[in-house]
Amino acid sequence: MLCYEQVEKLDQVMEDAIPIHGRGNFPTLEVNLRKLVLVVREKLRTEGIHVRDIRLNGGAASYILGNGSEKIQPYNDVDLIFGVELANQHELQKIKTCVLNCLLEFLPDGVNREKMSSCSLKEAYVQKMVKVCNDHGDRWSLISLSNNKGKNVELKFVDKVKRQYEFSVDSFQIILDSLLTFHEISDCATAMSENLYPTVVAESVYGDFSEAWTHLNSKLIATRNPEEIRGGGLLKYCNLLTRRFRAADNMDIIQAERYMCSRFFIDFSDVHQQSKKLEAYLNNHFIGEEELKHEYLQTLYRVVDGSTICLMRHERKQTLNLIQQLACQVYMEQEQRAHNKYLEMQHFDQLNGLTIDQVYYGPVNLNFSGQYYYNNNSYSQVYMNGQCPYCPSPAYLPCS
Repeated sequence: MLCYEQVEKLDQVMEDAIPIHGRGNFPTLEVNLRKLVLVVREKLRTEGIHVRDIRLNGGAASYILGNGSEKIQPYNDVDLIFGVELANQHELQKIKTCVLNCLLEFLPDGVNREKMSSCSLKEAYVQKMVKVCNDHGDRWSLISLSNNKGKNVELKFVDKVKRQYEFSVDSFQIILDSLLTFHEISDCATAMSENLYPTVVAESVYGDFSEAWTHLNSKLIATRNPEEIRGGGLLKYCNLLTRRFRAADNMDIIQAERYMCSRFFIDFSDVHQQSKKLEAYLNNHFIGEEELKHEYLQTLYRVVDGSTICLMRHERKQTLNLIQQLACQVYMEQEQRAHNKYLEMQHFDQLNGLTIDQVYYGPVNLNFSGQYYYNNNSYSQVYMNGQCPYCPSPAYLPCS
């Protein structure tokens, strides 16, 4: 059960307006998540599709439940799960039509909605669509709404699915129905407070909520049967390692890495597929964290090199060469960005007649005359004579 601080954080996430970028001349949609959920639910009910519950899933749920988990595990996509009953393929088509029609609600004023067909809306705003109905009993569909910064809104409509998570830290699901009901029945004068807020329940499909929650806040990696995960969870596993997660004590990491690699190469058997998957993963999961890409690829290279036992020698070499080439490409891009920043600083100096001699980092102090000085003693220790014994004189240099 979520505490008030967690419910408040959840409410903030649901009140966010996420831009859904259109391709070509289609306008950007500013989509409020709570309104989107309500509109989709109402459309589904109108079409006779029963909605059991609505859940926030994956990274966004982990962000809300974790202690400061925006630093532990930042989230990109917003995953929303609608529990529905899918009797046949026709139901999936009705869901697709409902979602596309919902986008009309968010078009800016002045746009002629009558000329917007479902086909044009799909081409403009949908990143990907997936439908799964197989002999294993899986019945679900996914519609991902595109965002240029990688923060896609993913609407998943689930009747049955065998595997709902990769690792314990992304196995959380927060049931949103009570929060939605709270806003529907409370008027504007009844604001959420520490004494009045809805009871919101979270679950872990990993099976043990306490264990999964400990893994999240202790930055531990744990999973079950990685061979059941599409791609083996290999790319996510290396992402967690890059973010300084470590294997839980009860996880046989050597065996798990082998299973991950084996399943990855089953699902992505040739170098072209691997390249496409890797590039998409880098683009979607390191938005604003470009500096981590090179380290991530180095980690992936080490795991693939040490744990791949299912490939022939030349296939293994091809994959390792691919990762190495991507790492070199990322490194060169980072160097180019750094060089461009240097040129921008030089241009700024020339325009303002400035010369940067040395840069000092440290806390800023204000003396009694109102001038700013930077203390280049990084530990901010106070010495009797005001001089740090490890720093050259003078200890304080005025800003120019």
